[in-house]
Amino acid sequence: MKTLFKPLLLASLLASLPLAASAAEKVRLEYWTMNLSPTFADWAKNATAEFNRQNPNLEAVWVDMNWDQIRPKLIASLAAGTPPALVNFNVPWVHEFAAQGNLQPLDPLIGNAKDVYLPAAVKDVSANGKMYAFPFYNSVSVLAYNQELFAKAGIKEAPRNFAEFISTARTVTAKTGVPAFSPKLAPESGGGVIGWFYYAGLPVIDKGRAVFTSPQHVALVQQFADLYKAGVIPRDAYKMEFEQEIAAYSSGRLAMMTTAPQAIKRLETNAKARYDQTGIAPFPTDKGRRAFGAWMMDFVIPKGAKNPADAAKLGLFLTSDAQQLAFSKATETTFPSTKKANLDPYFQAGANSRDPVERARAVAARSMEFAVVVNIPPGTLPDETTMMRKFNDEMQQAIEGRKPVKAALDAAAAAWNARLVK
Repeated sequence: MKTLFKPLLLASLLASLPLAASAAEKVRLEYWTMNLSPTFADWAKNATAEFNRQNPNLEAVWVDMNWDQIRPKLIASLAAGTPPALVNFNVPWVHEFAAQGNLQPLDPLIGNAKDVYLPAAVKDVSANGKMYAFPFYNSVSVLAYNQELFAKAGIKEAPRNFAEFISTARTVTAKTGVPAFSPKLAPESGGGVIGWFYYAGLPVIDKGRAVFTSPQHVALVQQFADLYKAGVIPRDAYKMEFEQEIAAYSSGRLAMMTTAPQAIKRLETNAKARYDQTGIAPFPTDKGRRAFGAWMMDFVIPKGAKNPADAAKLGLFLTSDAQQLAFSKATETTFPSTKKANLDPYFQAGANSRDPVERARAVAARSMEFAVVVNIPPGTLPDETTMMRKFNDEMQQAIEGRKPVKAALDAAAAAWNARLVK
């Protein structure tokens, strides 16, 4: 018995070694997301499970956290040399961390696979000729308009370009007495004139100096000042954030909303009568060739992450056409940053629908090729908080008619340049 026991035991041990080795070789890929729980947890769980099924030698592990936790935790993990495989970021953070040298450039890891994404999305997450993030979900504004007020004003169709938009706005207010639109001026909600400069294709910083005092810049701000004086822009425009704009449009105190499709969904729930007579159109692009209201999220590979090639495989999977489409269906209000997914019938079937939500979904999806995030690269402004406050204060005085436009722009530029040249 003793002579048989030892060979059998040895054979048993040898047989178990391949299994143990296989388990030990499985690569753990922890990825962090921002505020997906609990509403969109099913998407993350399903995506994780499917990736692991397709890649038996890899183990994706999903970790969700609040938006205000993700940056400090990443900074701590970078300092400790233990960053995760992927982290959910927004576009400004991509540029900030890339400038610090804390992100892995993706081009050597993914090659031509980046062609799945829209060119505008790739440009948003690129710096110095290198791509630093996998574009994920995005949004863009559409134009929702009160068809009853348009009819009273004798307007038969939505504006097709920005000049028509301004003309339409003036006509609606002149004929109905209702303010036409609020141009997202409240800085607390990410608005302000800077975004309109980019929208119009006008530069803000060039060769380290503020350059927003040209006749074209003056004309754009003067146009808003004139619209404000005429009542086309409401008197409380600088206090009108997301919730206030929806409330004003719902109650008939605003003729048009320049808003993301999720606001249309809110309108359906809270003001069905207004919803039923709401028309939808693309918000027209201008010389900047960008849709208004883009805000893209993405995934980055932190510098020092173990197994970056495997992390890239996970990044490509989570932001693939199939997964971005699945995520958009889960949210009902976001849009893919890939080329093919936005052409899916889920978005395009509503192109001719009379239902505002269905039409907004199709219109926004078609606008995604122009979705570019407004972003002054981090580090450009040495004291961004102070400089932006000065700029916004000057623009508010100009638009509200308390200071000449040219004088306000000159004062803001002088204040910026005094800090930029140091």
